[in-house]
Amino acid sequence: MTQDIVMVVGLGNPGSDYENTRHNAGALFVEALARHAGQVLRPEKKYHGHYARIQWQGLDLHLLNPTTFMNRSGQAIKALADFYKISPEHILVAHDELDLPPGTAKFKKGGGHGGHNGLRDTIAHLGGNQFQRLRLGIGHPGDSRQVTGYVLGRLGKRETEQLDDLIDEVIRVLPDAANGKLAAAMNRLHSYTPVP
Repeated sequence: MTQDIVMVVGLGNPGSDYENTRHNAGALFVEALARHAGQVLRPEKKYHGHYARIQWQGLDLHLLNPTTFMNRSGQAIKALADFYKISPEHILVAHDELDLPPGTAKFKKGGGHGGHNGLRDTIAHLGGNQFQRLRLGIGHPGDSRQVTGYVLGRLGKRETEQLDDLIDEVIRVLPDAANGKLAAAMNRLHSYTPVP
């Protein structure tokens, strides 16, 4: 069986200033996935990021957390995709999502960038929006003027617990998503209830 998802990318900003911020939810997911597979992401200059290749649950996956800043994420994604000749539809990009409440996530294919600079740059570099997405909910501050400070703010204790539990659930459904059973993975993930 050929895999639907071959490459998993976690969007975030590099450096200690951005550790455990809401905007780094995607990068935190990919780090957790590497840990589940007994691997560690290592710096890889030619891909402009931290990279690991894992064999896990019968899957062969390329993991990447770009170390470009968020608004240059596409540069790193394209470098890895070009090197291994991975087409956009086989790439899953994990990112923070303001329009979903904390502790919830959704898979999505295609669509616009919704003002997310990491997605905007990815669409530009890949020449389209045919990649798959994992939208990790971080909630919205309620006022558009507060968004920048909010997404760059650190996750609180409860948010961290919710995100950790959510990531565990995503990792449980990822083999189905990667093996072409996206509907089954979506049904399970989309009905997941966050920890109160």
